[in-house]
Amino acid sequence: MTRSAWFAGTLAALAAGGLGYWAGQQDGPVPAFVERVRHGVARLLPAAQAPARSKPASGPVVYYWDPDGKPVYSASPMVTADGREFRAVRASEDVRFDDGDGETMPADMAGHHAEPGEAAKPGGDARRVLYYRNPMGLADTSSVPKKDSMGMDYIPVYAGEDEAGVVKVSPGKVQRTGVRTELAERRVLSVPVRAPGSVGEDERRVSVIAMRTDAFIEKVEPVTTGDHVRKGQPLLRLFAPEINAVAAQYLTSIGYEGGRRRLENLAIPPEVIDEIERTHKVPPSITWSAPRDGVVVERNVSDGMKAKSGDVLFRIVDHTRVWVLADVTERDLAGVAEGQKATVRARAFPDRTFSGTVTRIYPHLNMETRTARLRIELPNPDGVLRPSMYADVEIATGDAKPVVAVPDDAVIDTGERQVVLLDHGEGRFEPKAVKVGLRGRGYVEIREGVTAGDRVVTAANFLIDAESNLKAALQSIAAPKDDRQAAGTGATP
Repeated sequence: MTRSAWFAGTLAALAAGGLGYWAGQQDGPVPAFVERVRHGVARLLPAAQAPARSKPASGPVVYYWDPDGKPVYSASPMVTADGREFRAVRASEDVRFDDGDGETMPADMAGHHAEPGEAAKPGGDARRVLYYRNPMGLADTSSVPKKDSMGMDYIPVYAGEDEAGVVKVSPGKVQRTGVRTELAERRVLSVPVRAPGSVGEDERRVSVIAMRTDAFIEKVEPVTTGDHVRKGQPLLRLFAPEINAVAAQYLTSIGYEGGRRRLENLAIPPEVIDEIERTHKVPPSITWSAPRDGVVVERNVSDGMKAKSGDVLFRIVDHTRVWVLADVTERDLAGVAEGQKATVRARAFPDRTFSGTVTRIYPHLNMETRTARLRIELPNPDGVLRPSMYADVEIATGDAKPVVAVPDDAVIDTGERQVVLLDHGEGRFEPKAVKVGLRGRGYVEIREGVTAGDRVVTAANFLIDAESNLKAALQSIAAPKDDRQAAGTGATP
């Protein structure tokens, strides 16, 4: 400041003070020339003493704001419906998170300076102070203004700012912290259970040809292991003394049930018994045929050999329908039930899938692997699935009906409870306790607390949750109701 300016200011102050004292003593109006003196002093002050303009914005562009000041924001350049560009808001002029975090406001708002007491009546409308909270975020409130142990003023909380459980975040803070939201929708949650397995034979489609008496093999048909045979196809011709003796007795007692039953007990094929009845002759040898369609998986017979009672001559298996035995972990067992559909991929044919049904959950766990065995039946008409093949099984568990679901990232799990943050718009977020259900494909079922159409926070929700926990801690302490309670909290009446 120059000497002349200092002198003029001092002169004006002395004159105003003296005239004010005189006017108070005389109980009359202040002379009009006091105002002329004040304006003259203002002209003497150099232009440099005028209030400085706000500094130009600096830093990277944080987001883009509607040119009319509406609560519409964008992370990239954008235009309004009438073609006007959104205003770029840089880091140095971003809006504040609250009234005391030290961040600056947008440049077009920086020219407004709040007068003392103006905070108590934002927008020109007086608001009622509910209570005063600790400036350091401690769980301490007061019904009257006070200072903490370091001399900091308690912060007033006004009516309308104390929405139960609602956290308010400035649009700039929302943009900087990367808050993302998504609607809760009704979805069909398919929770796949995957397990390794192997292809096996259907135990009900296995036939064994074994002798029930000693016999001599006269001739074996040209059937080898791996050949596919049809039901009734001849396999071998044999001679058995006991069978011939029983057949001779049957001829003398045709019409009696006992004679035929003895032949059947020796496993004589029905067509052979019918031939004995028709010709009334005991055949010198008996031709044994295949009991079903299938593949010969075992042959233990040769021309001229003697087969003892109980020896297995052929083993035939029908592979048109097979089993897949899968081992499911104990943790996933609760989601699996008989009758569920399963998809099987054989490792020998990675480009093909086979559909089957879970028909049996075996009653015992494997003690070493802690897994339960499942049986999945599936058709194999072309025979490409062979026993002992490795396979990968996927079972779609869960209800086929749609349920309310949110992304996995929307749920904050504290270990004791699960919480989601509801977005009410305009920077207002509400933490909501929920009950979760099934999970699958990146979504989790919400059984209580959220309805379809609610918007939930899916990113940066931990930052907002930290704010909500602080606010809940402050609100959990009731504001003092009288002077005695105020004295108990250390408030100064």
